[in-house]
Amino acid sequence: MHGTLQSADTERLGEAIERKALAELHAAAPAGLRAELGFEQIEIGGALVSIAARDPSFILNRTIGLGVEAPAPADAPGRIRAAYERAGVERPFVHHHPAARPDDLAARLGEAGFKPHRRWMKFVRGVEAPPEARSDLAIREIGAEHADAFGAIVGAAFDLTETAWRLFAPLAGRTGWHLFTSFDGDQPAGTGALFVDGGVGWLDWGSTAPRFRRRGGQTALLAARVARARELGCRLLFTETGEEVDGDPQHSYHNIQRAGFAEAGLRENWVPA
Repeated sequence: MHGTLQSADTERLGEAIERKALAELHAAAPAGLRAELGFEQIEIGGALVSIAARDPSFILNRTIGLGVEAPAPADAPGRIRAAYERAGVERPFVHHHPAARPDDLAARLGEAGFKPHRRWMKFVRGVEAPPEARSDLAIREIGAEHADAFGAIVGAAFDLTETAWRLFAPLAGRTGWHLFTSFDGDQPAGTGALFVDGGVGWLDWGSTAPRFRRRGGQTALLAARVARARELGCRLLFTETGEEVDGDPQHSYHNIQRAGFAEAGLRENWVPA
């Protein structure tokens, strides 16, 4: 299994499921909310370009899939830069996958005015049972009744504008999406989402409100999502977080590893120079 998890095909699956989850975040957003955020997705050179003109977060302003399924056209980096400039987005991320083509794509990104930034580590695991997770917080898959609280916890953790917090409630009960929340009694404490498509799962939006941290909530939320993915018949699961760097304790990184995920490779992020 280890060789399968590290294959080039698996790497592309990981990029594809993340891209689909981002596209679904756009598709679920009501038209009025999209207008308030200046939220749009366009395709440039085969890549999904996500734009939120009125939210500065790179989480919403990022481009994924450039050069992954087919070689990127020579002008694609410049067109992507221009799209964000027209929207007034100052700091978007352009993901550069290790398997992206052509081989000089990084040079083309540089020529278009981008520079490398901190990378993200992609992780993968099969659907073997997760290690036991101990927490005094209760973990539940939620519906619409707790979806606003889910969005508030995620939005605060990821530094999104309060308008963008409303992106997450429409995911509750939406096909492919499963939202989980940890609770201290009746108080929502932490979040985690699972998106499933074609037997592949994507774990995203893991966060914990500050006063509930260091109680094992994220480890338990990871385990709950792995268990749900097993029930849904998934064969592979992916997630990601920032790479390890000196001076950053990277609690998320180690929580992911403790949940049985293996490092699947670093992906570069390019930002305007």
